Amino acid sequence: MPELELYLLLPLLVGMCLITFFLGWYIHTKINKSKIDGAENVAVKIVADAKQKSAELISEAERRAKIHKIDSEKFAQNLKKEKLLEVKDEFYKRKQKYDEDTRAREKEIIEVEKRTRSDKESAEKIRAELLNKEKNAQKAHDEYIAKTKEFTEKKQIVDKLEDECQTLIIAQKEKLHRISGLSEEDAKKVLFENLLNQVKQESALKLQEVRDQTKQEANKISKNIVIQAIQRSAVDHSVETTVSVLQIQSDELKGRIIGKEGRNIRAFEAATGIDIIVDDTPEAIIISGFDPFRREVARVAMERLIADGRIHPARIEEIVIKVEKELSEEIIRVGEQTLMDMSVQGVNRDIVTLIGRMKYRSSYGQNVLNHSIEVAHIAGIMAAELGLDPQMARRAGLFHDIGKTIDRSIEGPHALLGYEITKRCKEHAIVCNAVGSHHDEIPMEHPISVLVQAADAISGARPGARRESVEAYSKRLEKLESIATSFEGVSKTYAIQAGREVRVIVEHDKINDVLQDQLADDIAHKIQEEMEYPGQIKINVIRERRSVAYAK
Repeated sequence: MPELELYLLLPLLVGMCLITFFLGWYIHTKINKSKIDGAENVAVKIVADAKQKSAELISEAERRAKIHKIDSEKFAQNLKKEKLLEVKDEFYKRKQKYDEDTRAREKEIIEVEKRTRSDKESAEKIRAELLNKEKNAQKAHDEYIAKTKEFTEKKQIVDKLEDECQTLIIAQKEKLHRISGLSEEDAKKVLFENLLNQVKQESALKLQEVRDQTKQEANKISKNIVIQAIQRSAVDHSVETTVSVLQIQSDELKGRIIGKEGRNIRAFEAATGIDIIVDDTPEAIIISGFDPFRREVARVAMERLIADGRIHPARIEEIVIKVEKELSEEIIRVGEQTLMDMSVQGVNRDIVTLIGRMKYRSSYGQNVLNHSIEVAHIAGIMAAELGLDPQMARRAGLFHDIGKTIDRSIEGPHALLGYEITKRCKEHAIVCNAVGSHHDEIPMEHPISVLVQAADAISGARPGARRESVEAYSKRLEKLESIATSFEGVSKTYAIQAGREVRVIVEHDKINDVLQDQLADDIAHKIQEEMEYPGQIKINVIRERRSVAYAK
């Protein structure tokens, strides 16, 4: 087996490594010792050569002394001294060099010994690791043998049980065949039909789950697009009122405004169609009327009459006519400026005038021009996010409430009136359809129509965008709370955030987690069926259990 060969090979490799290490260490030690012995022999030879050379020089000196008849003894002593000094000097130099070489070799030997000890320690460490691995390998091998034996035993048991099961299956088939009276093919057919029906049901449930998930994802993406559009086009809202307060310099002017027996104030109200209220309010008069255009004419005319000082019926009629003419021209300038700001070009002059009139129109207390500009911005942003034409969406959003500027004597929904106007002024078919269908008077034919309708709802449903009476507001909140309370298991309900959220607190022992989700859906469906409201209402169902104890 490969595992056994590996276990036998590991000790052999470890032994070979140790033998190679010790053999190298022995050879290296012998070589270093041989080098030291050779250096000592060289030193001895150098000393012997020096002594021999000294003797030869002394003999030569004596010979020369005899030849020249000099005092050989004295000369020889001097010469001997000189040569001995030279020999000693040479000896010391060579000895010093030999000592330096010896010290270097000793240092090298010490380093070799250190490395040898380090290698020996490493070898011991490797040997210990190899022994540990050998033990682990032996342990793993033993476990493998035990597992193999256990597997073999279990396989024999399983084979035996399989044979018994096969025998029982055959006996069961024969028994079922006798009881049912069906052949094997007929039984397979029945089982296949049952299985097919079960698969159809499961696939239908899975398909419904996929559809629900797809709707949730689409709803999430659409919400993100709408939220981005709202955040990028957030504007200030100011609710229109039906009165304007005009400050005057002193209360003495109130008498001149009223005139003798009230003729001035009656002439002013007749010329403008606006009510003038002169009461005890200090240094102020109130101009009241539902038509913003007429109210603006009355305000400007009154300011000019007060500044001029000549207040009488003839002058009143003159000033009112002049102000009406100026404001009519202002309407055209407002329309042109709005179209320029929105980058909308190629617009019929009639539509320009109607756009300017929006400034002096209100719907549910909301200025129509500001509302239309906001709808145009929101529709354009959503169109850009969805890959549609943002310019066309802005154009349709700006024109969608143009029917509200038509004279009240013309009957019909403002959406259809706007549709007729845009169609007569040869606007694009997408714009005409968006204007006419934003309240579902005509079918929608393009996605931009849907965007305009959504943007109109977003702009109108914002907090503070439209005015609602206190009585209607209170009734709406009471209705929301009563609908939520009508369900079993609900203990308390609170309508918060101006009726845009209903917080429902349920009894934890009657409503569980599964029924809690179902309760939220049921309340939402009932609110949709029984109430009318702008925007959407969040149903927040809260279920909690509290345990209280006192430590005394």
